[in-house]
Amino acid sequence: MADNLTNTAENLMLDWINGVGSPTRPTTPLKCRLMTANGSDSAAGTEVAGGSYAQQNVTFSAASGGATANSGAITFTNMPAATVVGVEIWDDAGTPVRLWYGALAANKTTNAGDTFTIPTGDLDLTLA
Repeated sequence: MADNLTNTAENLMLDWINGVGSPTRPTTPLKCRLMTANGSDSAAGTEVAGGSYAQQNVTFSAASGGATANSGAITFTNMPAATVVGVEIWDDAGTPVRLWYGALAANKTTNAGDTFTIPTGDLDLTLA
């Protein structure tokens, strides 16, 4: 997801890099959510709902060259019938903060009961 930081995340990074204010680090574990409609810098998308769908924890490798990727597979079991078009990364604060958003390379349709997996290294985050 190149340049898919939310406005909130962009402001946190700029404040931290420039030594302004006291930006709060996201609360971990970070959560991966699947979307049936993609969001934008300022608005969340529409999250998958139904079945036993639940957002999943996601961890990332140390950044290198301005990029990172998920360090383990992200697996969503017992999906509802849905067409997944994107993902969003949120923190785990009491009032969660949306940090990243982006479209999948290709939409994925799931049937009720399917498993949806994002393999290790396939969820790329870049600042380029």
